[in-house]
Parts: sequence; C-alpha cells; structure tokens
Amino acid sequence: MAVYTEVPDEELTDFLAGYDVGALLSFKGIAEGVENTNYLVHAERGSYILTLYEKRVDPTDLPFFLELMEHLSEKGVTCPLPLHDRDGNSLGTLCGRPAALMTFLEGLWVRKPRVHHCRALGDTLAAMHKAALDFDGRRRNALSATDWRPIFAAVADRADTLQWGLAEEMEAELTYLEANWPTDLPEGVIHADLFPDNVFFLKDRVSGLIDFYFACRDSLAYDIAVCLNAWCFEPDLSFNVTKARALLNAYAGRRRLTEAEYASLPLLARGAAMRFFVTRLYDWLNHPPGAFVRPKDPLEYAKRIRFHRSVSSTSEYGLD
Repeated sequence: MAVYTEVPDEELTDFLAGYDVGALLSFKGIAEGVENTNYLVHAERGSYILTLYEKRVDPTDLPFFLELMEHLSEKGVTCPLPLHDRDGNSLGTLCGRPAALMTFLEGLWVRKPRVHHCRALGDTLAAMHKAALDFDGRRRNALSATDWRPIFAAVADRADTLQWGLAEEMEAELTYLEANWPTDLPEGVIHADLFPDNVFFLKDRVSGLIDFYFACRDSLAYDIAVCLNAWCFEPDLSFNVTKARALLNAYAGRRRLTEAEYASLPLLARGAAMRFFVTRLYDWLNHPPGAFVRPKDPLEYAKRIRFHRSVSSTSEYGLD
C-alpha cells in the first residue's frame, strides 16, 4: 500500500480549511503508486486527490511539476489540476511533508492494454508533447543515460543473486549505451513514466494522464521508447508488434517523427529499459523487511533489454 505518511483527521481538516472545498466528509489511502503518499478526499464540494511528497522527491522540483500540469490543462490535455489555497498557493505542508490538493479524474487504468488502447495512447502522447512545446519550465532528466551507472554500481556486487552473469551483462550494456546515446534528437517536455497505471480510460478513450513526477526535458522519442516498453510487451514478455505499430502510427499522425528519431528507436528502447532495470534492481536489493510496497521484478526489464538488443531496424517495431 502506497501510504507512507499517515494523516490524522484533525490535521487534514485544518489543511483543507485553507481551500474552498468545504468540510471534510471522508478520506482513504490509495494503494497504487510507489513514490508518494496519496489519499482520495471527499469534501462538501467534491472529490480530490491529496498527495504528500515523500523523501525521494526533491522539493525544489515541485513547482515544475505543478506548473506543467496547469499548463497542459490549459492546453486541453486532461490531467490533475492543482488547487490553489486562499493565499494563492498550490503547494502547502501537511504532516511535515510538502502537499498538494488536486482535482479528481474520472476513469480507470487498463490492466491488459489492447491494440486500441495503444493507439489512443500514441495519439495522446503526441498531443501532450505538442501542448508542452511552449512551456518554459526547466528540469533535467535525473534518470537519463549518465545517471544509470551510479545506480547500478551501488548494487552491482549483488546483481548475480538474481541471475548468474547479470552484473557482467549489464555492465557491458551500460558501456554501449553511454558510448552511443543520441544527443541531437528533438527535445521537449516528456512524461518519462507513462505506464498503463498513469493513463485513465473511459469507454476506450483516454480520460486523463496522471503522475507527472518524473517529467523533465529530454528527447521526445525517448518518451515513446518508455511507452513501447510499458505497453507493447505481453505478460510472457513477448513483444506485440501490432500494439507497437498502432502506438507509433497514432503518434506520427499527430506529430511526425524525424528520420533520426525513427532510426534511434531501438537504441532509445534499450536505454528506456535500462532506466527501469537499474531502478527496479536497486529497489529489489534494498527492500526493507515489512515495507508496504512490493518491489517490481527487475528481470522483466532485463528481458526487454535483450529483446531490443536483437532489433536491427525500426521495421521490427511494425514500421516500414
């Protein structure tokens, strides 16, 4: 359960008094998510999401995230909208944590994405990228190619406890990625974590995007690569080329990719898989006994890396 900070009724009541939402009716913790504490709050004037930002989030990044969501909302991209308190602030403090109150989005995330879900995702991702082009906030990707090795190095001596030879294999993979990582692709604001549980659907249409707390400026095509990894592999970890084709064609229908972006997709997909492999590996090997959140299996992303390493051209993702 992703509730790291327990909020007493009295403190939440005092916090909500600063907003024009009416009296607190009820609230409960939200089980999904791994980075922050989230509550569903019911007040007299509606339902809201309360987020308390835990220690892994840099407080200096929070204005970027909140302002980005406001910008995207103004541009027609449905996402949580931070509420401002009576003093005009979108960020407050609750139980010693930075905290924000957000609008509630209707919809459900899909546990087993189908081809039409991937198509809708591709279109929405391109719309988000275009909507953020004139957003002037700045935040570097703290989990880009230069950041993966230090995370891996912290646990490399234990990597082979998961699978023999894993440390040597991933050391070589990191060396290759660092030497070949593209630096001249079109850039903009990316979500960087657009897994199925961060995309809400209503009647097979995207009803909103959530969890922008890895958003940053980086290669736009890298965001596509994250989605290829998150949406286009089946439970047995086979790659579904039909889903990939639907995602990529829908994206290109709204924002045309350059030839360099197309050509770089296999490498970007390897890198995106490495990003989640190293963070999952670190969490897996440093999981405290009795913790509420169950760490995710890093070997799922090791297998994705191996698949992308075997790809010789973008056509293997379903494109000519």
